[in-house]
Amino acid sequence: MKRLPLTLVILAVIFASCFNPNKTDTKETPSFDTVGEIERLHPDLDDIISVEAKIEVIGSGLTWAEGPLWVASHNMLLCSDVKMDKIYKWTEEDGLSVYLEPSGFTGESTDSREKGSNGLIIGPDGSLVMCQHGNRQIAKMDAPLSSPASQFEVIVDDYQGKKFNSPNDLIYDKSGNLYFTDPPYGLSEEMMNDPKKELPYQGIYKYTTDHQLILMTGEVSRPNGLALSPDESKIYVANTDATQAQWLEFDVLADTLINKKVIYDCTDMIGKEVGFPDGVKVDDHGNIFTAGPGGIWIFSSDHRLLGKIKSGYWSSNCNFNEDKSVLYVTADDYLLRVIL
Repeated sequence: MKRLPLTLVILAVIFASCFNPNKTDTKETPSFDTVGEIERLHPDLDDIISVEAKIEVIGSGLTWAEGPLWVASHNMLLCSDVKMDKIYKWTEEDGLSVYLEPSGFTGESTDSREKGSNGLIIGPDGSLVMCQHGNRQIAKMDAPLSSPASQFEVIVDDYQGKKFNSPNDLIYDKSGNLYFTDPPYGLSEEMMNDPKKELPYQGIYKYTTDHQLILMTGEVSRPNGLALSPDESKIYVANTDATQAQWLEFDVLADTLINKKVIYDCTDMIGKEVGFPDGVKVDDHGNIFTAGPGGIWIFSSDHRLLGKIKSGYWSSNCNFNEDKSVLYVTADDYLLRVIL
């Protein structure tokens, strides 16, 4: 019998394996709908976000999504649903599911307008740390990341004996000091006039590794998102105030913030496009990604506006994966993703 050439045999085997109807060891990568556009205002944006990048909708059905956090050790994204008092988990394989409920309020009743957790971060000891609106404190989950439970250990809940307003966003520096903002958005609908409001200002605080709580400034009217520069010499703060809608930069000098600068004032845009200055993140090159009117704004380290990720939804926050090749965005009731 005449033998077939070896190349034909190999091709036949490959063909059979590709079209074997019983083959079950492959899993298709899910595809997602895309929305909006990436507005490029400066050529330097092409070095940060690929010209081929799209805004993908990877999850929906939340009420008000906030605090996105990529947890590399578990290959999952967490985010808060502030109004519904839940934390959700998203993975590429399984999509969106409830991770923790309740997440921000553990009492019997509250008139908090947003009682759930807000900002999320992994603490120095590997635990999940969160801003709890309803409980008006910073706390960590007293349970493993793999077995979440609504058991919390208070990290800090008052300043000089007066209860916080509603801690909103937080970040650790490389030494393990914790910085956070304390606007009134988790109080009742009266917010600034809520009789339960105990502090006369909306502070930016530092909680040190030796358990000292320091008011770094009380001069920002509605401090919200915050982030440190890569060398930690500067801190960036979003002021979510309709009359002073600004992104601010301060120099960090020990336990104080000095040399306040306005990065950008978008007060005249409030009401014209959905959103306010809100969550802030910084990449390894010092570029600033921040929620604002119309979507996520991207500034260079020297404050040039490079472009915007305009989903068409009210963006609240954003965060990177571990190598900063992907940006996750919380926007209204959606989870979005941009592969940078």
